[in-house]
Amino acid sequence: MTTYAAEEFSSVEADVLRRYFTNLDEPVFALVNLPEVVKGALFARYSRSDKSLRRLFLEEFVGELDVSGDESIDATIGLRRAEELYDKVFFEYGDDSVAQLGGVHLACEQASNVLTKVLEWGRLMAYLEQSTRYIAYDSRLGGRYRYYRDPEILASSLGARYISDMDRLFDVYADLVRDMKEHFRKRIPKSPSDSDFIYRQALAAKAFDSVRGVLPAASISNVGIYGTGQAYEALLVRMRAHPLPEAREYSALMLTELRKVIPSFLKRVDLPDRGDEVGAYSTDIRERLEDLAEGYFPSDGVVAGSPTVDLTDFDPDAEVKLVAAALYSFTNRSDREVESRVRAMTVDERLTVLRAMAGDRSNRRHRPGRALERPSYRFDVLSDYGAFRDLQRHRMLTIEWQQLSPDHGFVRPPEVDEAGVGGRFDASMERSRDLHQALRGPFPEQAPYAVSLAYRVRYLMQMNAREAMHVLELRSTPQGHPSYREVAQQMHHLIGEVAGHRAIAEMMTYVDHSSEPDLERLEAERRAEEKRTARDVGN
Repeated sequence: MTTYAAEEFSSVEADVLRRYFTNLDEPVFALVNLPEVVKGALFARYSRSDKSLRRLFLEEFVGELDVSGDESIDATIGLRRAEELYDKVFFEYGDDSVAQLGGVHLACEQASNVLTKVLEWGRLMAYLEQSTRYIAYDSRLGGRYRYYRDPEILASSLGARYISDMDRLFDVYADLVRDMKEHFRKRIPKSPSDSDFIYRQALAAKAFDSVRGVLPAASISNVGIYGTGQAYEALLVRMRAHPLPEAREYSALMLTELRKVIPSFLKRVDLPDRGDEVGAYSTDIRERLEDLAEGYFPSDGVVAGSPTVDLTDFDPDAEVKLVAAALYSFTNRSDREVESRVRAMTVDERLTVLRAMAGDRSNRRHRPGRALERPSYRFDVLSDYGAFRDLQRHRMLTIEWQQLSPDHGFVRPPEVDEAGVGGRFDASMERSRDLHQALRGPFPEQAPYAVSLAYRVRYLMQMNAREAMHVLELRSTPQGHPSYREVAQQMHHLIGEVAGHRAIAEMMTYVDHSSEPDLERLEAERRAEEKRTARDVGN
C-alpha cells in the first residue's frame, strides 16, 4: 500500500500544470512562474477546500490567467539558470542574510496532523492549513479515508488493526456529521433574512466543530508554506533530525522540490559538517533530556489534575515597567531614571499614561506600540488537541508541548449529548485510546497518530502583553471554536485578576466574554455574502 495518493491529470491539464508546479505526482511541490497575488490567493482558497492545490488551480484559477505566454516553460525539470545566479551571489557575498531574500511558496499535502505541527514550528514563515471547520473529512482521497498510513506500522502485526480502527473512527465521524447537521437544523431554524447558502455553511461548520474531536491525529491535511531560503534551511535541518519517521521522510520530499528553485540556499542542509552536525546536536540534547525526565518523572500512570489554563509566571511590577517603557522614547533620560520617576507616580498618573498609550481603539487591529512587549506571561494549558492546533499557529509567542496521548482524558462537546449521540462519541474515544496503547510500546513516536483530537494535550504558551492582546482578542471572537475561546477568555481573566494587571487587561478591549452563539460562523458568513453581493454589483 502506497503512503501517498497520487493525482491523475489529463494530458491537457498536465501540459498547463508543468509550467507552474515543480512536479505533478508528489505530495510536495513548489509554485513558480505565477504572480505573487495568485500564489497567495491559491493558498487562501486551499485552507477551505478538500481539493489539492493543483486541482484548485485548474478548476478555479487557470481560466482567469493568460497562460499562453508560458507554453515553453517546464518547471518540473528545475531551474538551472536560477541555480547559477544564486550560486554566484551566495558564494560571492558569503552572508546568510542573502538567503533571507529568496522565498518560495511550497505546497505540503497529505501531512498528518502530527506532522503539521512540525512544519509550522518556525516563526519566520507563513502558513495556511486546511480547516476542520470547512471541510468534511469523510470525503475520500484516492478511494481511501484521509489519514496517514505509516509504513512501519502497516508492515507490522498491528497494520491490519491500524487500518481497521482508523476506518472505523472515520465511519463514526461521517455518521455523526450527518446526525449533528440534522440536530442543529431542528434546534436552530433558518432566519428568513438569510440565504440558504449561508445557513447551510454555518450549519455545516457547527456540525464539523462538534464532532471534529473524533478525528485521529493521523488525519491528513494540506499546508501552504511561504518562507525564505534561510527559514527553509532551518526547518529541514530540524526535520531531518526529528524522531518522527514521517517528518524525516517528508523532509526529503521538501528538499528535492526546494532545490529545484532555491538550490544554493539549501546546499548546507545535508552536509556532514553543517546541517547533519546541527541535527546530531539537537538529537543528542533531546535524548539526554528524555533520559533525565524519565528518571525524575517515572511513568506511573498517575497524572495530576490541573485547570484548563494556569498562569504560572508573571512580573508583579509589570505595569510600572510598562509605563516606563511607554514614556522612554519620548524623553532624553536613561532607562533607570525613567523607571525611578514612574515609581514615584500615583496610581492615577500611571493609569493616565497607560490609557494614553492605548488610545481610542476602534477595532482589534489597532494595537499599541512595542512598549507593551515588556510585560510577559507564562500559561500552562490543558485543552483538547483541536484547540491546541489553532493556538499553536501563533508564531511570535513561545510554545512548547508534550506528546499527545490519552493520559489527560477527553472533552465531549455538550451538543453531542444534546443530540443523543454521546455513546457513539465515547466509544470512538475508547477505540482511539486502545489503539494508542497497542502502538505505544513498539511505535512510541507514531502512537499519537491514534489519538483523537478530543483528547487533551498539555502545552506552555509564553507571550508578551502585546502578543497576548492579539491572540486573546482574535481567539475569543464569537465566530471562534468554543474550545479555544474558553482558553483565551481564561487567559484574559488571569491577567487581570491573578496577575493583578487590571490596566493591561483593560487595554484588551476586544476580548469577547459573551456566551457562545447558536451558529458561530453565521455572522461571518453574512459578512462574506455582503461582500460578494457588493462585488457582483460593482462588476
